[in-house]
Amino acid sequence: MNKLELQKTANEVRKGIVTAVHGAKAGHPGGSLSAADIFTYLYFEEMNIDPKNPKDPDRDRFVLSKGHTAPGLYSVLANRGYFPVEDLPTLRHLGSYLQGHPCMQETPGVDMSSGSLGQGISAAVGMALAAKMDNKDYRVYTLLGDGEIEEGQVWEASMFAGHRKLDNLVVIVDNNGLQIDGKIEDVCSPYPIDKKFEAFNFHVININGNDFDELEAAFKEARNTKGMPTAIICKTLKGKDVSFMENSIDWHGKAPNDEEYKIAMADLEKVGEALCQK
Repeated sequence: MNKLELQKTANEVRKGIVTAVHGAKAGHPGGSLSAADIFTYLYFEEMNIDPKNPKDPDRDRFVLSKGHTAPGLYSVLANRGYFPVEDLPTLRHLGSYLQGHPCMQETPGVDMSSGSLGQGISAAVGMALAAKMDNKDYRVYTLLGDGEIEEGQVWEASMFAGHRKLDNLVVIVDNNGLQIDGKIEDVCSPYPIDKKFEAFNFHVININGNDFDELEAAFKEARNTKGMPTAIICKTLKGKDVSFMENSIDWHGKAPNDEEYKIAMADLEKVGEALCQK
């Protein structure tokens, strides 16, 4: 895909996020929207995956460590062809396979159940180690929240990954600056994030996580990095492209009502129309 096609796809992913959370009347739109470009680049460009064969033993793996942003993962999986986009509004409904947090037993394309913050990166590190032990070429990607990295388990896993030189592992931090209780720098500042990962023997790349040129360059650099894992610190905008959600802590974990849903979808339609003019 070229950059414009990726931008258009990311816009569809954002529409799916808003639709899913509205349908659930609950969920986490802000951090799903900030990471939509990351999800899109991973699933449409970076990872070796096949929606027709989601259990391929040689596939690349993805672990959503910040599991509450499942609406973002579900939307990209649906748009990539793992299951129908029409099912997104069943999010969190009784009997739906789209649970509030990712469930590997229920949802096609989900490689690891997650949601307890701090634990997903440990699972990803284990997957990366397994690939090394089995002499397999698949790569492992995990997405963490910047509030999530206040958890100690994140740094235990990072210490192990750096020590074992897991160069098939890419840790991505969605640094949108806000967590449920406020600004991350006010709650329990993890800054400087890059220096912390460097201290654990990671190759570190700082980028704008909402820019596809920078995402492309970063993932290529990660692929070419040998002998150490890579951490990509992505500066992003929480609630991106929905006017009343952008950079607002209020939209960390609540759903739009019917009127707000219409405004949000109109905002995203405008973004789509502008992209079509390019």
